[in-house]
Amino acid sequence: MATTPARLDPADLLAVGDLLTDEERLIRDTVRKFADERIRPYVGEWFEQGVFPARELAPELGALGVLGMHLDGYGCTGSSAVAYGVACMELEAADSGLRSFVSVQGSLAMRSIHAYGSEEQKQQWLPELAAGRAIGCFALTEPDFGSDPANMLTRARRKGTDWVLSGTKMWITNGSISDVAVVWAQTEGGVRGFVVPRGTPGLTARDVHGKLSLRASVTSELAFDEVVLPADAVLPGVEGLRGPLSSLGEARYGILWGTVGAARDCYTTALDYAKTRIQFDRPIAGFQLTQAKLVDMMLEVEKSYLVALRVGRLKDAGQCRPAHISFGKLNNVRTALEIARSARTILGANGITTEYPVLRHANNLESVLTYEGTSEIHTLVLGEAITGESAYR
Repeated sequence: MATTPARLDPADLLAVGDLLTDEERLIRDTVRKFADERIRPYVGEWFEQGVFPARELAPELGALGVLGMHLDGYGCTGSSAVAYGVACMELEAADSGLRSFVSVQGSLAMRSIHAYGSEEQKQQWLPELAAGRAIGCFALTEPDFGSDPANMLTRARRKGTDWVLSGTKMWITNGSISDVAVVWAQTEGGVRGFVVPRGTPGLTARDVHGKLSLRASVTSELAFDEVVLPADAVLPGVEGLRGPLSSLGEARYGILWGTVGAARDCYTTALDYAKTRIQFDRPIAGFQLTQAKLVDMMLEVEKSYLVALRVGRLKDAGQCRPAHISFGKLNNVRTALEIARSARTILGANGITTEYPVLRHANNLESVLTYEGTSEIHTLVLGEAITGESAYR
């Protein structure tokens, strides 16, 4: 007996969501509901005012289970890579700043402690961070060294059994509101990570103001003036750049999923607007040029969704390589930014206000294009992967 085909969903025409497991769909829908209720009604105002209520939201995100959700134990839920990905997708559909908060907390700060910390460090910090009772940050980038962290100027030297940390870190998400910072510094033995609690003498934080992007996010400069740390402040499990770069890979993975959500939100906003905006006595959705824009957006959203899902399945199978992450971040961020710009043209003048999310997404995505590896760096990663030749220097 023939069955009636399912109705096409304009937001997911290929029904990519049907490729998710029941658990993954439940996580997607749960995070989407949270974002719809707790973020969307307010994020335009947060963006305009340049604020993010992290202390209020962190415990709610902890209760939702998304902080460090892909880690095992210590209050973390141990979810699959794809489950974490769909959560990032729904968080960034609301705002990139929200996904950045969760990503920095879980994939950078918590993941570094989880992978390389001592048992005492894990027991002290991970349950608090997973619950949102504490906030963490990850301090690698410096004012003069972003894509080239090997030449960082921040130094940690031994003084008896202690460490003395000196230097400056820049563009640190959650920096001034963090209860703990994972700080990377040069030592005589190479780059090491240090756990630096809030209030440690010599540590100061200054927020970056005047941002035109990621305004609903806390971005800070951290300065370390002869900060004395005990011997057990160092992360014992790693030496060299492998430590911070491996955690950055986790954060980049969240980005390649998150930007699918931002792109989808721009596309569906433009689609809904086009169906109700009347010009020349008819909805603008009925005009060929508008339909062409909407179709191009839809195609790219679905292709990006498929890229994210494929990388996620590879990651869950233990087969994901750095080039796969670079493929996803380069493609999906670039695609999302183009969709945001095209969606704005459909909304016309209305598209430049915070009443609609598209220009907010576009502004945010300009930062996402750059952080956790610029588009140029990911291009060179992929260039080396397909040619076997390194072109960094």
